Amino acid sequence: MSLRYLTSKLAQQIDEELMGSVGHFSIDQLMELAGLACAQTLATVYNKERYPRVLVCCGPGNQGGDGLVAARHLGLFGYKPTIWMPKPGSKEIYQRLKVQCDNMRIPALEPSQDVQSLKEALSSSDVILDAIFGFSFKPPARPPFDAALPLLTQSGLPIVSVDVPSGWNVDEGKIDEHALEPDVLVSLTAPKEGVRNYKGRHFLGGRFVPKILEEKYQLNLPEYPGISQIVELPRAEKL
Repeated sequence: MSLRYLTSKLAQQIDEELMGSVGHFSIDQLMELAGLACAQTLATVYNKERYPRVLVCCGPGNQGGDGLVAARHLGLFGYKPTIWMPKPGSKEIYQRLKVQCDNMRIPALEPSQDVQSLKEALSSSDVILDAIFGFSFKPPARPPFDAALPLLTQSGLPIVSVDVPSGWNVDEGKIDEHALEPDVLVSLTAPKEGVRNYKGRHFLGGRFVPKILEEKYQLNLPEYPGISQIVELPRAEKL
């Protein structure tokens, strides 16, 4: 049986069950495990000796929360992360995650609609972690992210995207010319329908799906190696 790719609707349903009476997970737990998987993916592909400076780009939703967790873990791994989060999430959980990063001495750019600080940060970074938009995103991107996405691409830096590359339609894939084309993708829980033909290195993270949910939705998840939080998926065939 092949790995199942999820529509945005099904992904939302599974998330609700993970945090409901089946999974009994809190949002904090899921973000912690997802962010750890993202940090481990980046560290697996881009070693800290050659790529020490990581620009972690966070949106205002759960994806951004995953990015903040990943930034903290990357700091613990010995990287030098910097956070760009122009629209900090208003929920208490994001404030706590940001304080945790502050206490790790992880610098963050001042929130702003102006992307000038982002330009400057890109010039002193080695790799980008894209945690801007999640599976609930529907194009087009709004300010300041509409201006930021082309800057990230033009930087020429390698990009690791979380769950779905920012700017992509979760069900239809890349339909916006300014959407990112990451070198690495880490899907969470299960890959989404829109990345079925993604051609870069593709990892699955989120070693937390209960067997009862995996069986119910016939996810056919691969086996994770050893104690790793991630597993690399076969590359899509090039057309």
